[in-house]
Amino acid sequence: MDCLPASVSRPLPPAAGAARALYRPAADPSAGAAPAAPRRPAVVHPESLHPGVWLGHQLGRHADAAVPSGFALLDAQLPGGGWPRRVLTELLLPHPGVGEIRLLGASLVATQQAGRLVMLFDPPAQLSALALARLGFDVEQLLVINTRARLIAGSDSLWALEQALKSGHVGAVLAWLPPRLRAERLRRLQLAAHAHDGPAFVLREMSAAQRPTAAPLRLGLRANGADALAVHVLKRRGPPLAAPVQLALPPVLSGTALQRARSSAVRANVGTAGAGPTGVGVAGAGPAGVALAGGEPAGVARAGGEPAGGEVAGRPGPDGLHAATFVNLAAG
Repeated sequence: MDCLPASVSRPLPPAAGAARALYRPAADPSAGAAPAAPRRPAVVHPESLHPGVWLGHQLGRHADAAVPSGFALLDAQLPGGGWPRRVLTELLLPHPGVGEIRLLGASLVATQQAGRLVMLFDPPAQLSALALARLGFDVEQLLVINTRARLIAGSDSLWALEQALKSGHVGAVLAWLPPRLRAERLRRLQLAAHAHDGPAFVLREMSAAQRPTAAPLRLGLRANGADALAVHVLKRRGPPLAAPVQLALPPVLSGTALQRARSSAVRANVGTAGAGPTGVGVAGAGPAGVALAGGEPAGVARAGGEPAGGEVAGRPGPDGLHAATFVNLAAG
């Protein structure tokens, strides 16, 4: 006769057996196979977390694709490989006409060819439609805005530029800013540029290099000959660059004008009376329209020329460019 109850001698159901197996002691590792090695977490590089994060020895990146400058040597030193979008790019000049138009020409022409508007604000001298056309510009589609043709107390000459950036409908902007601009005004332009899907270039005097800037990219330009430009990277998202980038600009001067410009540079180097620093000519020293020495082509930055103000919006001025005079009466 079985001395144990029938309920005990019966086999356990599968569910109960599985539950009891959970409480069994673990097997001795020395008796069986070695346990699996713990998985190491994947290495996460900080610069891969966000476009605004980069290591000190790296160039920063941009969420939007950069606009190629047309100069491979320069693109290699610019974060993102070209001119950034949605931010300001600040160019510092010793004087107008060192080659800034030819430096920016390739990117501005590409913007026009994409069917977008290019706006130029307050050029310091009258522009030449012929010279711009030689660089590839469609002068019929360029719009020049003169906000400082009339000075009115209490007006804000940068209001039109700020609104153009905020609109998001302009392809590229090139603006010559007034000297000694307050830091908060530049910061407002930088904030407005966040809505601008394209490059935004602001040109300032060289002495501004001693003051901080809200622009994430700041370059200093100096003429290095009739068709050469030295670009100093003063600020960028990345490591500092000690040596300037030497660029060969597209030649647009005629043979005679180029020879005269070189002669002017030689006279400046040997100390001609009244000449400026090496390679920088005196306004009006050469033939009319040629020389802010070694810089822009004939007529692009004419020495002593006045802005084409007073034109009716949408109608070409005497230089063939569409110009408009804008005066904002709102207090800045």
